[in-house]
Amino acid sequence: MERMQQKMDELGIRNKSSYLRKMALDGYCINLELDDVKEMVSLLRYCSNNLNQYAKQANETGSIYAEDIQDLQNRQNEIWEIAKEILARLATIQ
Repeated sequence: MERMQQKMDELGIRNKSSYLRKMALDGYCINLELDDVKEMVSLLRYCSNNLNQYAKQANETGSIYAEDIQDLQNRQNEIWEIAKEILARLATIQ
């Protein structure tokens, strides 16, 4: 029981029943460190906020600056690159 609790603690699992079911079905548990996903979500929020501001400005004034569009495109490209890296690493998990 002590060893099982230690493994649960290492994986960050609090529910003993969930741990036992996962081990019975698969024989292993994986704890993924998803810091890149957190960064990507943060960038998505930032871009969404910017896009909303640009839309508001366009609706109020009827125009938008080319630099703003370029900035948004650059950030979207950065998000796509992070997403590709994450997916490539996840694809290597066996």
